[in-house]
Amino acid sequence: MKRMILCLLLLYGFAVKAQIDRVEPPNWWVGFKNSRLQLMVKGNDIATMTPEIVYPGLSVTGVHKGSSQNYLFIDLNIGPETQPGTFDIVLNSETSEQMKYPYTLKKRLKKGEQYFGFDSSDVIYLITPDRFANGNPENDVVKGLKEARTNRADDYARHGGDIKGITDHLPYISDMGFTAIWPCPLLTNDMDKFSYHGYAITDLYDIDPRFGTLKEYIELSSKASKKGVKLIMDQVANHCGIEHWWMKDLPFEDWVNDQSNYEAGNKPMYSNHRRTTNQDIYAAKIDAIGMSDGWFADTMPDLNQNNPFMATYLIQNSIWWIETAQLSGIRQDTYPYPDKIFMSDWAGAIMKEYPNFSIVGEEWSYNPLLVGYWQKGAKNHDGYESHLRSSMDFPTQRAIVEALKEEEKWNKGLIKIYESLANDFHYPSPKDVMAFPDNHDMDRIHTQLGEDASLTKMALAYLLVLPRIPQIYYGTEILMQNSDKPGDHGLIRTDFPGGWAGDAVNGFNGEGLTADQTDMQNYLKTLLQFRKNSKIIHEGKTVHFSPKEGVYALFRIKDDGVVVLILNKNDFEFKLDLSRFKEIGINERQMTNVITGEKVVWDDSMMLEAKKATVLSTVK
Repeated sequence: MKRMILCLLLLYGFAVKAQIDRVEPPNWWVGFKNSRLQLMVKGNDIATMTPEIVYPGLSVTGVHKGSSQNYLFIDLNIGPETQPGTFDIVLNSETSEQMKYPYTLKKRLKKGEQYFGFDSSDVIYLITPDRFANGNPENDVVKGLKEARTNRADDYARHGGDIKGITDHLPYISDMGFTAIWPCPLLTNDMDKFSYHGYAITDLYDIDPRFGTLKEYIELSSKASKKGVKLIMDQVANHCGIEHWWMKDLPFEDWVNDQSNYEAGNKPMYSNHRRTTNQDIYAAKIDAIGMSDGWFADTMPDLNQNNPFMATYLIQNSIWWIETAQLSGIRQDTYPYPDKIFMSDWAGAIMKEYPNFSIVGEEWSYNPLLVGYWQKGAKNHDGYESHLRSSMDFPTQRAIVEALKEEEKWNKGLIKIYESLANDFHYPSPKDVMAFPDNHDMDRIHTQLGEDASLTKMALAYLLVLPRIPQIYYGTEILMQNSDKPGDHGLIRTDFPGGWAGDAVNGFNGEGLTADQTDMQNYLKTLLQFRKNSKIIHEGKTVHFSPKEGVYALFRIKDDGVVVLILNKNDFEFKLDLSRFKEIGINERQMTNVITGEKVVWDDSMMLEAKKATVLSTVK
């Protein structure tokens, strides 16, 4: 009897201990150029078990244990003849116990060459999802998550915006003239506080339930596509959130950087944020290590991309999301912080599968030499090839603000945008660089320009005729600002009015907007709709003239078509002598004022309104 009880206890103990909790990626597809797939299998005490997979065209090429007994990494090869279907991952134990886990290989919805990314014909609408629109109040609070409350009075609490809120307002986004959306990360951030922003991810394969479901995310992509709006996913390869599920049981001893300090309960090494060590030929090794291996913050563990299993995990995760959500692009956060060789491998792997795809990387530097270093085709001193199509244009952002705020002098004012644009010789492809007036991490452009609507209009007009991919932050069209608390991220990411039931002001339908807000919304809409159909701006060459007497002129030219931007920064009307621009060859041409629709003839001179941008086109 005792022996029988002992056997039952042993069997019960094994049943409790040995189980498969998760397999990642959750599924895969047949038909990739890269036939290899590595599965991370997580479960109690499964390292002693032997995997077995039997499926036509599929072979197990390797099995790896982690330093934790709760992980197995299974290498598979998916042969070209492999058909979509479901098979069992079988784990066998020495005691003849067996576990099965169903796994699915899907058929791809389209070929990799049919995934088209964003380019200079697009204008991207950047959205902080928690602060845009609350489409489903029932998911505001989700039981079991750590930050289980919403409080719209608190700039740093969750406010309830979600995926459905974005989907519901796709008609507004499209009607405004935006052709792509970039929501900040939508994956689970199960953190104690500040979970609203999305950059401390705690599950890389799970939509945060307070934002909605995977089904709703796929629906957003589908409905956006039908509206002619592309979906860009914000991803983070550098770090995760401290509450990520694997931080309780790390697969390897070097899964995150400075892991030994973390596991000992000590403070980890923080990043020195010296991003120039990626390019600096004189950089000390300790500074380079401090940049790439330090934690971004104490709540954001630094992922070790030099661990080959982590590297594969991150690459597969990106491809899984592209395929699952039919993405048109990725915005990669904190691009210079991870290991740069890995980032080249990561982008290269994606672009190999999706040659017409787009990735933009965040390099927060005002030095164009550093921004250009990361763009595909750059002639770098160290031979580094990033495979990255686009970098974020922080140098132009700063130049716009300085040009419009500074008093006009020989080396100040409009000369800043003139000389900044002159740096385009450094970029392999200037038109693939993403320019913006502001974003979710800096003061809103209306605040930066002293809440001067005329200057804000000039900034937007300049941005939208540049040889760039423009990005506009949600709410710019209605003069949202954070002047009461400059630098306050919670206020920078304030709620879009009308996104919540009962809002007194509604930016989506115009109810309650001030005259200035309505005017700005109409102004931007007019520019965006014009730009959407302007191949001159999308593809034309650029000629600009050095600023003179507070006036700057830039021309975009394609075939016989011309678009002209003229900025008059003066507080008075200015009679502009047009003979200076004779080389453009548009004398006596009739042109249309893009904003007013007025017809004008380009002849000897032109009267410019005070403190205004004038946009003219030979075609309208």
